[in-house]
Amino acid sequence: MANRSSITGRYISNAAAARHPKTSVREAGANRSSGTHYRNAGSGEFITRAQAERNPKGSLREQG
Repeated sequence: MANRSSITGRYISNAAAARHPKTSVREAGANRSSGTHYRNAGSGEFITRAQAERNPKGSLREQG
């Protein structure tokens, strides 16, 4: 499984994800959907674009 930083969007190590759990997202499986989606970095739940814009460092933008 891969970890990604919600601030930079880059992949990070497991150790870095453990140090910064609120700003990292663990990815599992293939992202095969189309369009743009947003996730909360802390919980991994999908959020709306407005919520992502209000909290840019705590959200992750995914493009399919």
